[in-house]
Amino acid sequence: MGAVAGLLAAAGHEVRGSDAAVYPPMSEQLAALGVPVMMPYAAENLDWLPDLVVVGNVHGKDHVEVKAAQERGIELTSFPAVLGERLIDGKHSVVVAGTHGKTTTTSLLSHILIEAGRDPSLFVGGVPVALGQGWRLGQGDAFVIEGDEYDTAFFDKGPKFAHYRARTAILTSVELDHVDIFPSFDAVRDTFKKLVTQLPADGLLVVCAESHDALAVAKAATAKVEQYAVLGTDNGENFDVDTDGGAPKDIQWYARNLEVGKSGRVAFDVFHNGERYERFDSLLVGRHNVGNCVAAIAVAHSLGVPIKDIQRGVSSFAGVRRRQELRGIAGGVTVLDDYAHHPTAVRETLKALRKRFPKRRLIAVYEPRSATSRRRTFQDEFVDAFSHADEVIVGRMFDPSKIPPEERFDPEKLALDLHRSGTKASYTADVGAIVKQLAESAAPGDVVVVLSSGSFDNLHDRLLDEIGDAIRPAHRGDMAAVRALLANVELDEPARDDQFTSFYLLNNEQGIVGTVALDVMGDDAVLRALATHGDARGSGYGWMLADMAVSQARWRGVRRIYLLTESASDFFAAKFGFRVVDRSTLSKQVAASETFTAPRGANLVAMRLDL
Repeated sequence: MGAVAGLLAAAGHEVRGSDAAVYPPMSEQLAALGVPVMMPYAAENLDWLPDLVVVGNVHGKDHVEVKAAQERGIELTSFPAVLGERLIDGKHSVVVAGTHGKTTTTSLLSHILIEAGRDPSLFVGGVPVALGQGWRLGQGDAFVIEGDEYDTAFFDKGPKFAHYRARTAILTSVELDHVDIFPSFDAVRDTFKKLVTQLPADGLLVVCAESHDALAVAKAATAKVEQYAVLGTDNGENFDVDTDGGAPKDIQWYARNLEVGKSGRVAFDVFHNGERYERFDSLLVGRHNVGNCVAAIAVAHSLGVPIKDIQRGVSSFAGVRRRQELRGIAGGVTVLDDYAHHPTAVRETLKALRKRFPKRRLIAVYEPRSATSRRRTFQDEFVDAFSHADEVIVGRMFDPSKIPPEERFDPEKLALDLHRSGTKASYTADVGAIVKQLAESAAPGDVVVVLSSGSFDNLHDRLLDEIGDAIRPAHRGDMAAVRALLANVELDEPARDDQFTSFYLLNNEQGIVGTVALDVMGDDAVLRALATHGDARGSGYGWMLADMAVSQARWRGVRRIYLLTESASDFFAAKFGFRVVDRSTLSKQVAASETFTAPRGANLVAMRLDL
């Protein structure tokens, strides 16, 4: 709903909102847009007499503002309807649907189009790392949108994607999910059929050939259908192949020859109609994510994007918040956040992390929170999914009162079944106890991934604080403190609120005591704003921050890191291998960056690290 408000405000509408409570980062984004949020819900919130009230699907007919709007004769609508009627109409609607991978694929495709200069609009149920928000209002022809199959509003029980007027669609998978509203798998399948049958005859459906149920749904389409797949994985080929050249039957797009590099990035060849299209590399590790890439590549190709632009977009895409998202590093322990809450998503996420962090102990912490995961529907399937971790801690089920006792998921049973099958596992109901347990047992090099569709009582930050001296990605609300720190050390570096995605911060009991920024520009990056508070010098924080920046540059696929320093610093040369370079060798983007064009930078020494 916050993203909808952002889109409508950017389109020139006067927008106000109501909520029980609103928190960062959405509260900060809405404030920056000038969108007031009224709390709590009340009939008086409609005294300004809007023309339209957009109702979220969590609210029913008895909601105080729903009733107030009806009494005043104000039209009610849903956010999918207002998107379709006010924003998507007249655009080439590209809808990404399916049980898994919607958010990542939507964000990736939009990023490719942005990198290609197509200026697309975007609406997605997540936050792309590079964009910092889940919406974008562009002037280009394409509107790329995540198509959710969940119902729309209390007055519209159809799927959200029915309002999006798809001309091109991606169908990633069809599995049983949202068992709170779908009584059977047949009902799920029928809902996705509504999407494919709405496509015009001259439209395009790109469907995952590895999902047999998605293929069955695709048969209902009158539009052109193209299949995609990932072949030649660790388990061998997934499909029968022709004997003449090894091209799979009936699959127009597929990836082969997957390789995971030392940085954790994955490279793969993409084939189109049996011919090698190009080799790509991506930050999105995991076989499922390679499939997401292939789907986005197929649609970008259909929209006329040149191969080189597609390559650059796939390579530079930094991912989505809450999808293998780095929350911080403390004491050598890496803490990640992931939204996975369906057994398929859990399994693929853990397998991907195995490849991203080889030879490191992987600890999964799980909160059953979504409507489906709180039911016993997938009780046994979760055992297989979590077996890909070295250790599993299962937390208590979120708000079990909403689920009938006979239908409830049993978290203690999951831990016991994992233990019996050979995976170290425990059930710990209290989040504070989980934090203490992990802080005592996790060792340098361990990777802790927190899996939940909610906040999990802020377990991530509590764990980082408990270990101490944590380095975290910055949030928009941190930037005032960053500016104060830079002023404390008399370092004149830009640190605007909109630059927060470049910054990493070191926190301890005194607050933010260290900072570093990494401005990524495709293959190049600029390391800057490395500073520690005067009271914290001599603690090794500078080395920790610089090491964090270099590590993130490797993960982002950067080839070269540049910086400016007052001298050919022994610190950067000896610790990391930076070397002095002539400014004439800088790429155009680096030479034009704020760091290298600032007046104070003219007399500083340029250094470069080749990764």
